Amino acid sequence: MDFRDLNYFATVAELGHLGRAAEKLCRTQSALSKCIKRLEEELGTQLFSRSGRNIVLTPAGAVLLERAKVLQRGVEESKRQIQDFARGVRGHVRLGVSSTMAELLLPAVTAEFMRTAPAVTLSLTLGMNDHLRNLLHAGHIDLMLGPLTDDDPLFTAYPLIDDEVVIVAGPEHPIFQQPATIAELEGQRWVLAPNPVATRRWLNGLLELHGLPPAHVQIETSSILLVPQLISRNHLLSVLSRRNLGPGRPGHPLREVPIAGAVMQRTFGVLYREETLLTPPVLCLLNILRSGTSVS
Repeated sequence: MDFRDLNYFATVAELGHLGRAAEKLCRTQSALSKCIKRLEEELGTQLFSRSGRNIVLTPAGAVLLERAKVLQRGVEESKRQIQDFARGVRGHVRLGVSSTMAELLLPAVTAEFMRTAPAVTLSLTLGMNDHLRNLLHAGHIDLMLGPLTDDDPLFTAYPLIDDEVVIVAGPEHPIFQQPATIAELEGQRWVLAPNPVATRRWLNGLLELHGLPPAHVQIETSSILLVPQLISRNHLLSVLSRRNLGPGRPGHPLREVPIAGAVMQRTFGVLYREETLLTPPVLCLLNILRSGTSVS
């Protein structure tokens, strides 16, 4: 299907008159008639019918007009993006980031992004996984950095980092006085994320598997990385990425409670909406992430 024929067809459809369309396009009525005939032969259906001195779209013609408008918008957007690249990447990116990814990846990513595209501005939204997915689905952010799941039919996902979540406590917690077992988790008090968050669901699933009641949540928070001292001083338990444990890490002074089988495997990555036409600055950031140069 010739794109020029589609453009001519769209103009005729919008004006409803071959003569006026010919004047606007600086073409003869005969040339436009041949254009419409080519489309009708290719599609095997009539696109216009007569209505007095005017012509009107058939139902099939109305469908083609909508598709032609989509293609026209796509071509215009592509031209704009190529022109943006030619002038140097500029614009704005809205990035949603989970707390763990903010600590592990964000400093290196933003440094590389600012070096590659200094004219681009960046807005960051930190949040829990479910909240960020809602923002991405609604189009309020362009990209999301966070844990990947198997139920993302609306998103394109690209894995970046494998991770392990473990049970943690302060170094003086009584649970370290002897080798810990799953059974010793019963009756403990916890600092956990809200119910929809995958780490909390994993923990309660682990407890249920061993015949134990759900975790007794003393404190519920959307940012566990903000409260390691609180967890440590009050003999509470929590769950945290192994990557965040150790001196100089945001989970310090918390320690892993070594319990066989009590490890959650997960993968972090970048997500974006499947149907979205990505802008040049968003593509630039996505390419940095996918190149792996900023992933440690």
